[in-house]
Amino acid sequence: MVLVFGLAALLWGVGAMMKAPVRARAMMIALLFVGVLAVQIALPEGHPLREATGGSPALWLIIAGFAAIALAYRRGLQWLRARASGPAPVQAERPATMSETELNRYARHIVLRELGGAGQARLRAARVLVVGAGGLGAPALQYLAAAGVGSIGVIDGDTVEGTNLQRQVIHRDADIGMPKVFSAQAAMQAQNPFVTVRPYHRRLTADIAEELFADYDIVLDGTDNFDTRYLVNRIAVRQGKPLISGALSQWEGQLSVFDPARGAPCYACIFPAPPAAHLAPSCAEAGVLGPLPGVVGAMMAVEAVKTICEAGAPMRGQMLIYDALYGETRSIVLERRADCPVCAAEASGARLDAGTGAS
Repeated sequence: MVLVFGLAALLWGVGAMMKAPVRARAMMIALLFVGVLAVQIALPEGHPLREATGGSPALWLIIAGFAAIALAYRRGLQWLRARASGPAPVQAERPATMSETELNRYARHIVLRELGGAGQARLRAARVLVVGAGGLGAPALQYLAAAGVGSIGVIDGDTVEGTNLQRQVIHRDADIGMPKVFSAQAAMQAQNPFVTVRPYHRRLTADIAEELFADYDIVLDGTDNFDTRYLVNRIAVRQGKPLISGALSQWEGQLSVFDPARGAPCYACIFPAPPAAHLAPSCAEAGVLGPLPGVVGAMMAVEAVKTICEAGAPMRGQMLIYDALYGETRSIVLERRADCPVCAAEASGARLDAGTGAS
């Protein structure tokens, strides 16, 4: 066996010095293995060459089995990584005008005076990014797709777990273990094949946020951690994008539209710093009522439709607080802070650029 392993190492080393591709070197090792196995089978027991190469074919077959398992595992990992991080499938470009099927699908929108055909056309042309495909993102995504929002992006690095299914109704039991963005994409396109869904299976980080947000008109934040919330707010303010933000805790939900470009405060105006950890426990720690994310997430979708269609009065400069336990809803007025570290700083920078002629 030492002889065989020595020959294998020699072949690999010579191939490396000659800069042969890894695939070619692996093929040479495979041919060596076939030759050794042929020797073990063809030559009689006790033959010197057979003894020098292991003495029995059984050992080499066992080694081959382990190698095959390792190769299959590696191939499986490559397939999963490609599926998780690959680009969204290219979909056929939508016709410029709505088909009869689409007109029928959105008929209840079109007869609304505040929306009409023009509003539905705006929805069809809109690009909305949803950060998070969990409790709040799931219902928001479902209703955005049903409403006919033309392009919907969803970014989330998590996979579906059994504990999600009590409230994240876009996912099914059969989806456990699947990345949430792909589970959501399948459900949305099954519900409405006329929308384009762009899944991004990864965490939102500062190095990709700018480029990602630039592709969308409106951002919905359904995340459950403050680092991401502050990042989303900062990039939305910088790019002048409306940010529709929802939050949950046990029996209570809250919702607002943060839009400094149109005179409303930003998230940091209201929450300049994250609360202490014990004051804002996660849903896993504190629990959350199953239907509550559906209520707040659906309202986030409502605000997105209103903002896109310029219908009614989107919730800029106010926060809706819903107490499900006692059936109470209240709205509080929000105001911009002159010393806000995010939107005031961005406004000052813009004024400075304008005053100095920077571009």
